[in-house]
Amino acid sequence: MGITHDPELSQSRVVQIEQDILSINNRHADANRAFLKERGIFTVNFVSSPGSGKTTLLARTISDLKDRFTVSVVEGDQQTENDADRIRSSGAKAVQVNTGKGCHLDAHMVGHALQDLDPPVDSVLFIENVGNLICPAAFDLGEAHKIVVLSVTEGEDKPIKYPDMFYEADLMILNKVDLLPHLNFDVEKCIDYARQVNPDIRVLQLSATAGDGLDEWYDWVSRRRDAAVAARKRAS
Repeated sequence: MGITHDPELSQSRVVQIEQDILSINNRHADANRAFLKERGIFTVNFVSSPGSGKTTLLARTISDLKDRFTVSVVEGDQQTENDADRIRSSGAKAVQVNTGKGCHLDAHMVGHALQDLDPPVDSVLFIENVGNLICPAAFDLGEAHKIVVLSVTEGEDKPIKYPDMFYEADLMILNKVDLLPHLNFDVEKCIDYARQVNPDIRVLQLSATAGDGLDEWYDWVSRRRDAAVAARKRAS
């Protein structure tokens, strides 16, 4: 949000402004959530550092699952349509949201993207947030689950260096596990760190390129999408 560096603002005023921003965001998030729930759209917010492989994972997931159900994607980046173009080439409709100097998507941005996407009933919506393990932690977008993607090419201590993100996530995807034989990365230590921050976090180990662990990931998505559809039908 940037305002904490303004020397003209008192700390109490900074806190108040931040609370007001989050309160407004949460109202938009609630509206997004109601819209998505009414349509039975299962929605996931992907967060990670840049280079974790989340775009590759999304593209592979879309390609492999597009015959089971419709997938739409909201792509968040500071600039370019590069990732949205990759997603479209995988077979999904995608809307790019460029945040400029912003370091995260907010619920109002996602609400506008939903109007453009118009995702169909009983589908899946993936939101790929801006690559950043700090700012996106505080902003609810109306998703059902927040998923943090961590690559084994990063440090295993990321969960304790950026605890807010791992605390807010329901699932940690440990990606690029096919590279483990070539790296000095302690998987068990990483998972232990994540569960120190969030004892309830679930962990999936996979490789979006080699295909390791993808069946378990696809089952996770499919089961929750089916539950969203069932909930919509019960409410109708």
